Amino acid sequence: MNFGGIALGAAVFLIIGICHPVVIKMEYYWGKRSWWILLVVGLAFSIASLFMSNTLSASVSGAAAFSCFWGIHELLAQEMRVLRGWFPENPARHDYYERRRKELGPHLGKYPSHENLRGRIKK
Repeated sequence: MNFGGIALGAAVFLIIGICHPVVIKMEYYWGKRSWWILLVVGLAFSIASLFMSNTLSASVSGAAAFSCFWGIHELLAQEMRVLRGWFPENPARHDYYERRRKELGPHLGKYPSHENLRGRIKK
């Protein structure tokens, strides 16, 4: 039997499970300007996967790389979630969030918040 596929699936599941809270914490503490950290880590995993002789290790490293690259997108989206009030904002960065809310103005209302959706759902 070949358990490589199961191991790869478990590793990818674990990587995604780790990346999700990491992106949330990165946005909370450092903001979206920390995207370059994910880029550097993703590039490091990509380069490492090119030099691995074991296919499973190279696949896990590649999955980690592209999870980091996807994390860049999620980091930018996380800021919008915070601005809409879906996630808590860092009180130390409150002035920044208020400035961004003023800059974006009507664009924040483009996607309804959870509170607005509750009123639209018919019971």
